[in-house]
Amino acid sequence: MFAIPSGPQDGQDPFADCEVTVELAFCNPRMTAAPIEPRAAVASWDADTQRLTYWACTQFPHQTRDTLSAFCGLEPSQVHVITPDVGGGFGAKNAQYVEDFVVASLACRLKRPVRWAETRSEAMVGFTHARAISYAARLGGTCDGNVTAYEVDALQDAGAYPMIGSLLPMFVRTMATGVYDISNVTVSTNSVTTNTAPVGAYRGAGRPEAALAIERMMDLFAAEIGMDSGELRRRNFIAPEAFPFKTPTGADMDSGEYAKALDAVLEAADYPRLRAEQERRRSEGSAKLLGLGWSAYVEISHPMGAPEFGSLEVRDDGSALVLTGSSNHGQGHHTAYAQIASDLTGIAFERIEVRHGDTDAVKRGGGTGGSRSLQTGGAAVFEAAEAVVEQAKEVAAAMIEADPADIVLDVDAGTFAVAGTPARSLDWAQIATHVNESDGRELQAESDFQPPAATFPFGVQLSVVEVDRDTGQVTPLRHVTCDDAGVIVNPMIVEGQVHGGVASGIAHALGEVFVYDDDGNPLTGNFMDYAIASAAELPSFERIPLETPTDRNPLGAKGIGESGTIGATPAVQNAVVDALSHLGVRHVDLPCTPERVWRHLTPSGQPSGS
Repeated sequence: MFAIPSGPQDGQDPFADCEVTVELAFCNPRMTAAPIEPRAAVASWDADTQRLTYWACTQFPHQTRDTLSAFCGLEPSQVHVITPDVGGGFGAKNAQYVEDFVVASLACRLKRPVRWAETRSEAMVGFTHARAISYAARLGGTCDGNVTAYEVDALQDAGAYPMIGSLLPMFVRTMATGVYDISNVTVSTNSVTTNTAPVGAYRGAGRPEAALAIERMMDLFAAEIGMDSGELRRRNFIAPEAFPFKTPTGADMDSGEYAKALDAVLEAADYPRLRAEQERRRSEGSAKLLGLGWSAYVEISHPMGAPEFGSLEVRDDGSALVLTGSSNHGQGHHTAYAQIASDLTGIAFERIEVRHGDTDAVKRGGGTGGSRSLQTGGAAVFEAAEAVVEQAKEVAAAMIEADPADIVLDVDAGTFAVAGTPARSLDWAQIATHVNESDGRELQAESDFQPPAATFPFGVQLSVVEVDRDTGQVTPLRHVTCDDAGVIVNPMIVEGQVHGGVASGIAHALGEVFVYDDDGNPLTGNFMDYAIASAAELPSFERIPLETPTDRNPLGAKGIGESGTIGATPAVQNAVVDALSHLGVRHVDLPCTPERVWRHLTPSGQPSGS
């Protein structure tokens, strides 16, 4: 167990001068990553080469190679890890599980191939769980909406055999104030072990936990002073001119345009019309109550700051091979990295091959997690492509007998020529062939991009839900988001990442919860009992793009894979509470299931103080 205090050290009570203070104890319930594709593994020992080949279901192939070699008493060079299409990872496939070590060890001992695939029931209790954190929070400020003090005490259920889950509350501390300029902040966290599945990384890994706490409290404060919750957020946003901005808890934030994102959502949603419709339903006694829920979030992407490998080689036929240490499992790396290489070299997109997930083919790599891929893996490809272009200019200059400084690349044509003399040009195939034949080497460059710091994508989300008075059923009607990801390389990929993240966040708000009984027996051990959402339960999301570049990588890009989830859960929870607010309801615990909501609508079942 550990504790992290953060806050004023002079002994003064930061809430002493607050005109208004609100307090709430609430929880962020346990869930599981639940990828549609459970884990599987195949291991094979080659007696002739004395090597182990391991087909792994992982987000970190090189880390898998190193840990398996250590466990099996082999050198890393004796282990070949191949990561094919592994389905969804969501952070939960970022580590090795007991089964990986068993399969690898058996193959080495028996000198025979060994395979293993888990069932859904095994995955539900053996795979990483997430969230499982409860809060006691206090927020204070003035009657006119100036928030001045925030305090949160978080208790993390780390599960048995605590791994990264026991450390995730560090992000609750770092990201405690979210997008708000709050000067007085106090954070304490404790992690405890329990007889449940270990808690680990899942889509956001600590950042959704921080966002839920502050966003729930902001809504509670707005209700207390009678201010629209969107307006309260606007009044307390960190101003654009304040960036780069360092929060009291140590987050070194690069850039932000929070009010701009809020305004975009207000306009797209036609917020005044929605509020008018909400009031109409209330006044007419409609059976379908309308709720509007805000969430303004900021994410810390690639918080651990590890480097990433990328290389580019131009072949003799003018095509190119890109190698990356990041590992694709549905994010579209092949497309984005080929785009970057094509944009810089002029080599046609369809003539660029991208390889990943093979430790024999790719020298080294950090893997995929923490929304790091484009800003590190993509930046490494960017730097490698730039280096290859400079090499090609040197070679072209020698071939044309010109000064290298006079050689220019026509990206549209993919040719090199002396500036102002395009008639005499050389294409990539000619240059690569010349290098190979004259020097016996490949036209190739590599990079290990080391980011100077994390980036901080952000966004504003508005959830519109309908609550049935008679049954408590919550139906999401609309979900409008404006999400910043820095410079966008591929809009379709970003759109897909946001959609997937929002779907996950909504599902957690309305139904996804992993339940144990008092004796530690799992009650949600399959998809019949665990309420994972399908497309049928979700609306069509409305997304507004926003680009606020960062100076922390050459692409100007930030992460996006986790952002949608971070913003969606508090937006939906706030919307449910908003739908019931005129009945005196101040809070509804997650998940907002029909029964839980119905109890707030039924006088006999309404919890005291709600």
